[in-house]
Amino acid sequence: MKPVILTCGEPAGIGPEVAARAWAALCDAIPMVWLGDPRHLPAGTPHRIVESIAQAEGIQTGALPVLPYPFAGNAIAGHPDMANAAGVIAVIARAVELVTSGAASAICTAPIHKKALKDGANFAYPGHTEYLSALAGGVDVVMMLASEQLRVVPATIHIALSQVPAALTPALLRRTIEITHTGLQNQFGIPSPRIAISGLNPHAGEGGSMGQEEVAWIASLVRDMQSEGYTLQGPLPADTMFHAAARARYDAAIAMYHDQALIPIKTLDFDRGVNVTLGLPFIRTSPDHGTAFDIAGTGAANPTSMIEAIRMAHRMSGS
Repeated sequence: MKPVILTCGEPAGIGPEVAARAWAALCDAIPMVWLGDPRHLPAGTPHRIVESIAQAEGIQTGALPVLPYPFAGNAIAGHPDMANAAGVIAVIARAVELVTSGAASAICTAPIHKKALKDGANFAYPGHTEYLSALAGGVDVVMMLASEQLRVVPATIHIALSQVPAALTPALLRRTIEITHTGLQNQFGIPSPRIAISGLNPHAGEGGSMGQEEVAWIASLVRDMQSEGYTLQGPLPADTMFHAAARARYDAAIAMYHDQALIPIKTLDFDRGVNVTLGLPFIRTSPDHGTAFDIAGTGAANPTSMIEAIRMAHRMSGS
């Protein structure tokens, strides 16, 4: 199987460290190539420079294959250098080129620091998900957070909570359900996905006494899509959707906004949560954590989420 590309992410964060430790844990089972500036790897990381993805074959267990991309600045742990912003962005674009060409099987991205990218290179996107969508031609995508315990999708992502009611439209929710359904089929191997839909308001609006969106259109959209063959539940009160018995009744949950989706999975399985972008014409995963500048360079970073992200990318490419 073709290797998974690991992008470097923010060099001053924990991305290079957890990538190196994930390679050490998985090199016997999963082929991978790290894309970035080799100067930014932790000191002592066994690695070998390769000129192409194909050249990495056969050296997985002895050294981390590195497809080099030179950055303008050094990496000082915990202190992002604005000079590196353009390189971080370019590495993501290069990874997309490689996976869409068929040279690699999937992309696993390390965390980026959005403010550093905006300040250093006028990065115009709220995050990885939106940038990857643009690189893929502006396709509709959804962000899924997945672990062994829960898969959850926020219908709206990186916007202020005050903007959610206006942004959450029938068209957006329908498209989110469609993309999630197709992703569960094609990338997770679930032929007939069961999807739970949360309400927007407390107690799913409680019949309109705590908000009108559920009675005005969310419930009717769910019924319409059920009649089209989708296996859906909802709208459900978000505060009762995520205990063990409730999770057993669905394959993925769709929540209405960022924290409604991410708080449950980060509470249930913080170290093993994986960020998956569904709707792209390629596979992309990422660890479900940030740059962690406070512990970068100390050796304290937990590589578990990166390990799980690489494993999931590998499994999904097999599907």
